Amino acid sequence: MHAPILTLAAKELKERLRNRWVLAVAAVFTLFSLLITYFGAAQQGQVGAQSLGYTITSLVSLVIYLLPLIALLLGFDAICGERERGSLELLLAHPLSRVELLLGKYLGLAAALSISTCAGFLLVGLLLARQFGAAATFMHYGGFVLSATLLGLAFLSLALLVSVLARERTRASGLAIVLWFFFVLVFDLALLGLLVGSGGQWAGDWFAWLLLLNPADVFRIFNVFSLDQVGGLFGLGALVPPAFGNSLLMGGVLLGWITLPLGLAIWRFKP
Repeated sequence: MHAPILTLAAKELKERLRNRWVLAVAAVFTLFSLLITYFGAAQQGQVGAQSLGYTITSLVSLVIYLLPLIALLLGFDAICGERERGSLELLLAHPLSRVELLLGKYLGLAAALSISTCAGFLLVGLLLARQFGAAATFMHYGGFVLSATLLGLAFLSLALLVSVLARERTRASGLAIVLWFFFVLVFDLALLGLLVGSGGQWAGDWFAWLLLLNPADVFRIFNVFSLDQVGGLFGLGALVPPAFGNSLLMGGVLLGWITLPLGLAIWRFKP
């Protein structure tokens, strides 16, 4: 990898470490994950982690609502902010291409987001390993943390695409919030509305494949459907094709959601 990319990535990461952004995000994930793990079943009169599968399922909702928003807010001004401050031309005056600039920005922000995500779920992972065993926790909870990191990187790619397309920070921030509402709140409601409006006539396998158009749904399927006992409980086997239980397929789709928006941002950012 080119040295200018690594230099810029290290600079972005150091800035996030210096202003304690990584520490703040990790603390938020640690606090909420502990609360969900130990008090999520309080309404049934139970306290503490009941099982590894149900704990992961509970944490999935936390990640879907919180991590995309954090990723979008982290990267929405990566390019348009530099342009608005007048520092973009100064950066490009160095022996640094536009592609190297964008990749350096992304890698630095991705490192900060990945570190904060993994650190935020570390304590709960240690507690679960003590209760349910290291092997099972590493396999299932480790996969959950890995997929959560990929989800964050996917929305970070979308944030950089927004930052390249928008000319002003205010417009970029507005587009970032719109993306969060669309993928986290509106998308599933729209699909449900189509399903109900068609009287169930569209409830075929092809309709379920539309879920892959939303990285948040891909992350949910990756973590819920792959756990057999949880998948049976929620009836996911009747809603999605059996192929969705393939972790490699779902992981590949998440990687696609990382590379495609980033590739579009690179193409759009070229002079």
